[in-house]
Amino acid sequence: MAPMQASVHRYDDEFGSGSVLLDDGREIPFDTAVMDASGLRLLRPGQRVSITMTDTALTRLWIVGIGDNEPIR
Repeated sequence: MAPMQASVHRYDDEFGSGSVLLDDGREIPFDTAVMDASGLRLLRPGQRVSITMTDTALTRLWIVGIGDNEPIR
């Protein structure tokens, strides 16, 4: 699936997991592995992020311009 935008819905910094809200209102959870791979240390509710996902799961989360190979556009 192509990259999409979402908003952080909740984030547990103790466990590194949480969920995002897609613009259509669907809540998609993510686990520690996704957060660890993002290179980010913290997220806050309402923060806009870019994501990729399969039909059922979020597979990548990032902020444009933050992290390796993520130029600011």
